[in-house]
Amino acid sequence: MTTAAEVTMLIEAARAAARNAHAPYSRFAVGAALLMRDGTLVTGANFENASYGLSLCAETVAIATASAQGRLRQIVAIGVIGGAMDSGGQATGDTPVSPCGRCRQVINEAAQMAGIDLPVHCGAAQGDAVRTYRLSELLPDAFGPADLGIG
Repeated sequence: MTTAAEVTMLIEAARAAARNAHAPYSRFAVGAALLMRDGTLVTGANFENASYGLSLCAETVAIATASAQGRLRQIVAIGVIGGAMDSGGQATGDTPVSPCGRCRQVINEAAQMAGIDLPVHCGAAQGDAVRTYRLSELLPDAFGPADLGIG
């Protein structure tokens, strides 16, 4: 289970990552942070592309980074924030943002490979609002590696 201090750390790291979002089209910055088994963090920010379908979500960037480091099975929790960008490029808003459907599927891949029902901490870009879910609540009856005999 994620401690209150770890949730705070995840949300703050996600906010810091969102400052690096490349979102000139939607003007909606998203940051994600993964808590690894050893207590370290891996972060990601959304990266949009002029060819919209090639854009990458923050959660996907963070999970792909963990995988590239050989740490896919070490993820124990995820934090995500997002909000409309102000004129300085900072995410704004006091409503927690949750992962999109595509990201829920990508998170499921990591969760099944790690063998845990990952806690997903959804925070607001500003303020203290955080909603916590288990991945199984966000993506019930998910299809993943276990359905293919992998895991």
